[in-house]
Amino acid sequence: MKLNSERIALPFFRRSLIGAAVLAMCAGQALAVNPFVVKDIRVEGIQRTEAGTVFSYLPVRVGETFNDEKSIAAIKALYATGFFKDVRLEEEKGVLVVLVEERPAIATVDFTGTKEFEKDVLVKALKEIGVGETKIFDKASVDRAEQELKRQYLSHGLYGVKITTTVTPIERNRVTVMFNVDEGEVARIKQISIVGNKTFSDKELREVLQLGTSGWFTWYTKADQYSKTKLTGDIESIKSFYLNRGYLEANVESTQVSITPDKKDIYLTINITEGEKYTVSGIKLEGEMFGREEELKELVRLRVGQTYSGDLLTASNKLISDRMGTFGYAFANVNANPEIDREKREVAFTFFVDPGKRAYVRRMNIAGNTTTRDEVIRREFRQFEGSWYDGNKIKMSRDRVDRLGYFKDVTIDTPEAQGTSDQVDVNLTVTEKPTGNFLIGGSFSQAEKFTFTASIQQANFAGSGNTVGIDLNTSDYSRTIAFSHTNPYFTEDGVSQQFELYLRTLNPPALNIGTYKVKQTGGRVSYGVPFSETDTVYFGVGVERTTIETDVTSPTRYLEYVRQITGIESGIGSATTNALPLTAAWQRDSRDSAITPSSGRYQRINVELDVVGDTKFYRAIYNQEWYRPITNKVTLALRGEFDYGHGLKGSPFPVFKNFYGGGIGSVRGYESSSLGVVDRNGDAVGGAKRIIGNAELQMPFPGSGADRSLRWFGFFDAGQVYSEEQKIRLNELRYSAGLGVSWISPVGPLKLSYAKPLNAKPGDRLERFQFQMGTGF
Repeated sequence: MKLNSERIALPFFRRSLIGAAVLAMCAGQALAVNPFVVKDIRVEGIQRTEAGTVFSYLPVRVGETFNDEKSIAAIKALYATGFFKDVRLEEEKGVLVVLVEERPAIATVDFTGTKEFEKDVLVKALKEIGVGETKIFDKASVDRAEQELKRQYLSHGLYGVKITTTVTPIERNRVTVMFNVDEGEVARIKQISIVGNKTFSDKELREVLQLGTSGWFTWYTKADQYSKTKLTGDIESIKSFYLNRGYLEANVESTQVSITPDKKDIYLTINITEGEKYTVSGIKLEGEMFGREEELKELVRLRVGQTYSGDLLTASNKLISDRMGTFGYAFANVNANPEIDREKREVAFTFFVDPGKRAYVRRMNIAGNTTTRDEVIRREFRQFEGSWYDGNKIKMSRDRVDRLGYFKDVTIDTPEAQGTSDQVDVNLTVTEKPTGNFLIGGSFSQAEKFTFTASIQQANFAGSGNTVGIDLNTSDYSRTIAFSHTNPYFTEDGVSQQFELYLRTLNPPALNIGTYKVKQTGGRVSYGVPFSETDTVYFGVGVERTTIETDVTSPTRYLEYVRQITGIESGIGSATTNALPLTAAWQRDSRDSAITPSSGRYQRINVELDVVGDTKFYRAIYNQEWYRPITNKVTLALRGEFDYGHGLKGSPFPVFKNFYGGGIGSVRGYESSSLGVVDRNGDAVGGAKRIIGNAELQMPFPGSGADRSLRWFGFFDAGQVYSEEQKIRLNELRYSAGLGVSWISPVGPLKLSYAKPLNAKPGDRLERFQFQMGTGF
């Protein structure tokens, strides 16, 4: 460092005496600093570090005596900051001069050759271990970062990876750090050997493993890439496989992983000890159960005489613990102690119940809601602050928040409140998902010519929980303009309000049908009153004006309806009706999620009645959905719908209120709206009665892990549509089966299916591949 002219004139020995003395003392030599009173402190050599930062680490202040102990402490403290690579102390006429040489700062961190990982992910990960922009450059941290990068590549099966790091100095005491990566080829699992299995074959055991050899889908699932984490999970899967089949003492003794010299092939060996198969010989409960022993014993899923199952044992522990939680015992502990009789190959269990202290909830905390207001979430809570802990109410709160449909993920945990032994905090964490959809598009076809569609819907408008929607649709055959608004908490008690205004024109509603025109203008308002946690009753009223225009090519159903309304014998002309329909509905929803349910039930019955207007009729719709988890990843979903309509006081059932069947949402494999009564032209015109049944076995899509937004499913559908005069005959039902994929995409639910009609009749319109946006089931 250059010194100014005034300082050059001073004796150099005097200025460097402190630094030399300190270095000597650090080395164990007997050279001391001459104590002096500090008149001032000056820092030299800093570029980025504030002088105040240096002052804060010095163990001496102006007016204090500076000695050898403070010298050593000062140098150690400044080096310990990691900011400096050289520190010297000098004294100049009572002024303590601190001369430092700063470590360079990292200007940029970049990568070349990275294909397996996104650069942004790597930059973020390395910054967390001290290597990132604006961080102080430290060779040891860079070395650790290089090793961490190698570890990440090894975990992805890239054992041939080579990483070289280049550090380049640039202006203003900065450096750039470049990681040059040669990823090499991915090492694939060539063979998995299982040793020691006698009861179950290698094939049966390999089916429970995440890891596997190369196959048709491993390019996507990457199951043939070795991972220590996956192997650990596979070891537990094998243990669970044996435990659930009675092998209480089964164990994976060891695993060996070997790689070929070219680092391309991996050989994996798993050594198993099976042990003997055990049956359950006895069940009893001990501990403090507050007189509820019989109630708790009913929760035990293991049965005397049954083959032992580890999953059933775990489920029993959890059910008993959860039931104790409903009484306020949040810290209840349940342990099952086995008594093994190896000669008889039997095991008896004693469940020890320790309820712990009764707890109450201190705080209900919400996190993750960046858009949704706290009150929108909090009003769904059924567990309250200051109340006794209730496990059922906490689960109900989580499910109600999930059923809002505003979040991708909803999790809840109940940690013990710090500093207490009888309080818990309930932490609900949500992950927001886009709840607004803006869709605009156009298409052209020979049948419909140009079609324009546009819609805006916000299911959680401005985070308020209200839903606002505007729909526009226009083509040669249909035009729609509709506005809707829903407030789920119109009152503080949870009474909801929904209103809708619409203008719809159909000309006609399906392809290849003779010409006619239906124009509807109307609106409706309804209110929903909750009667329990899962039950809601709805009441509403609407106003609707409908005009039907027919000609000689119109379907017979429409000609007959116009004739009955107007008295025109030919049915050719125009008929206008006014309706004042009243609606009533009951809904029960116990699903664990509105978007991707895996358990629970949804039921709704809706009745529409008009006895005042020109069209006197009633229309009833009953819908039920049932979800049951088969495993932790597989869900059985059943749906049934029965619809019935009829005219009153001699009036015909309005043809524009007809039900239709066929396509996604009813019977896949048949064209949309093609089932039921056909016109003279061979086209379906709907009916006053409809039966629909669907069964789906839903499974996670390969490679999607626990993500329930992307699933594939197998299905079986049945259904039919009947006219008002027809009797419902089950032998006329149409059936289909097939496979499909559902995806909760950023623009709305998407469903694709490939179906095979099982009993198609002549004249049925078939359509094996179908897709639809915006359907839930």
